[in-house]
Formats: sequence, C-alpha cells, structure tokens
Amino acid sequence: MKTIEESVSAAMDVREVELLPFLPYILQDFWEIGSEPETIIAFIEQYSSDYKRLKVLDLGCGKGAVSVKVAKKFGCLCHGIDAVPAFIDYAIDKSKEFKVSVLCNFEAGDIREKVRHLKDFDIVILGSIGQVFGDYSETLAAISPCLSDQGLIIIEDAYVDDNSSFIHPQLLKKQVMHDQIASAGMEIIAEIVEQVDENLIESFDLQQANIDKRCNELMAQHPEMAGVFQRYAERQKEEYNNLSENMICVAMVLKRKAAVVQSH
Repeated sequence: MKTIEESVSAAMDVREVELLPFLPYILQDFWEIGSEPETIIAFIEQYSSDYKRLKVLDLGCGKGAVSVKVAKKFGCLCHGIDAVPAFIDYAIDKSKEFKVSVLCNFEAGDIREKVRHLKDFDIVILGSIGQVFGDYSETLAAISPCLSDQGLIIIEDAYVDDNSSFIHPQLLKKQVMHDQIASAGMEIIAEIVEQVDENLIESFDLQQANIDKRCNELMAQHPEMAGVFQRYAERQKEEYNNLSENMICVAMVLKRKAAVVQSH
C-alpha cells in the first residue's frame, strides 16, 4: 500500500514529495478543490429525501467546500476527512463562517484507515481524489461498508474516451471505469459530463494564474527549490490543457445493484 504522502501526492498531482508541505500555500486562493458543490447538491436534492436526517461522508474533503455547502443547504450532518491538516483547519473555519459548525465534523487522517470504522452513511462523496484506494473495484469495496442500506455514492472524476489515444497515469478509459463499477456490485443511476466551454476555460486560466503567482512567490522565498515549484506550475498548466482537450470530467451517482431473487 502506498504511504499517505504518496497517495496525497498522486491525488494532488504532486510528483515531488518535498512539495507537499507547500501545497496549502500554493492553493491558498482555492476553496473548492476538485469538486463542484453545486453538482453534488443537485444530486442530493434529486436522489434523496428527508434531508435533515441525512448523514454525509466526504472522503478527501479538501478545504470542506462540499460539506459546508451541503450542510448549509440541507441542514444535515456532514463528516469530512482529509490527509492535509491545514485543509482541515480551513474547513473548520469555513464551517463557522457559514454557521454550520454544529453540523460539520472535520478531521485530519488517512481515509483508507478511517473508513474501516465508519458506517450507516446515507451518502459517501469521493470528489476528485484519484485512486487512493486502488481501482474502482477496490475503492467501492472499501467504502461500501460505510453505506446505509439504501446509501448512495457520489463520485466526481475524469476518464479518457474509449476511442482516444491519450494516456494518463491516473485515468481509465470510460468502459473500463464502468466495468469496474459493475464488478463491485454497483450501478450508475445518474451521470453528468462537464461541458468544455469558454467559461470553463476562463476558470482554468484564472486558477492557473493563481498557481503561477504562488509558485513564483515560493521560488523567491526558497530559491534552492525553485525547480520544484516551477515544475509543479508547468504540470498544472499541462493538466488544465488536458482537462480542456483530452479528459472527460464526470459526476456520477452510484447505488448497490438490486439483489436478484431466484425462483425455485
């Protein structure tokens, strides 16, 4: 099993571990990291009911944007876990700012270990965290015990089109992803593909500008690590280009397949 540092590095597209302590600084201009709270809120609104009774588990919650906004919208309990303590501190502050601190519980830790002791959640969210648990079969096997009987899993991720020649070390082809989900005894009941338009590209450009700014500041502060920060900024630019041209971002709602009753 990868170390938690290696898993965080893969999820955050960090290839040099010495960069990890600087991630909170580099990403200080971001609250929403990887997930779209509005998409997840829309899914919950459509596929759940009795909202205030919901228990939501946000794995790899980052700075807590999803949990805080879900708690604010529905008045439900949200439990967020992330491996970066500085992100958790930020999430706690945001929950206070939005007046949902009594509904939100945030903790720093290794989600691979934490899920072994969690259960009865109505919704489990995996927001662009990559293959922390392994492939989709392994991931769903690991988190299914956290679900209530009728629980749902909401995933935001990206895949590569089946007919594309593009290869990404962290992404699967669409059919492979769907096959792994099915092999885990789950089915997709809703799927939204993000459309690449001028607004999205403009958002990517703004995000890249913020990353460039913070990496330049760190290069001035730590000249001995200038190459590390420069390479990270360049990789992020390449990643945004791939998001625009080669990757397909998707949000999905999964549930357990209904058991087949055999007649005798």
